[in-house]
Amino acid sequence: MTKLISWNVNGLRACMQKGFLDFFTQADADVFCIQESKLQAGR
Repeated sequence: MTKLISWNVNGLRACMQKGFLDFFTQADADVFCIQESKLQAGR
């Protein structure tokens, strides 16, 4: 069975500050999709 996760992130920096990397590591998904990710230059 393939494990697929799709997450509507919106702001990538805010997501990282809220523990996204820990979740990403623990989820151990075969496919991990990130939707609507945004970054502004210089922040």
